[in-house]
Amino acid sequence: MATEKDLETIVGLLADDLLGSKRERYEDPLPLSYRKAFEAISKDSNNELVVACDGDEVIGVLQITFTAYITHQGGWRATIEGVRTAASVRGQGVGSKLINWAIQRAKQRECHLVQLTTDKRRPDALKFYEQLGFNATHEGLKLSLK
Repeated sequence: MATEKDLETIVGLLADDLLGSKRERYEDPLPLSYRKAFEAISKDSNNELVVACDGDEVIGVLQITFTAYITHQGGWRATIEGVRTAASVRGQGVGSKLINWAIQRAKQRECHLVQLTTDKRRPDALKFYEQLGFNATHEGLKLSLK
């Protein structure tokens, strides 16, 4: 699990791509909103912020959220968000290990489904998830409130 000392590196990973660089604020000091979000995630037993490390260096991150649904006979789902790996290790299996860990974690939590979204402007990410067994079965919609 991520610790507060990992937060700066996590935000750096989130900001280190074309889309993330436009929506994240990786600056010193980090905006308070990141610390508040980290605190909320840490206190919520249905949220986990997970890091992959090489020694003491954080090289990957994802967030997994467990949600009870009334559909599927009241089943639980796991949602994976914010998946990033350090540029220095991309293509070396770190992302696959993170996703496979999250799938196993969802099984431990007795989820019947693991879901995630990827931005349509990231075709390589879509291919990556499909290679791990995910299927684009639904059309996802979002409404920005800002």
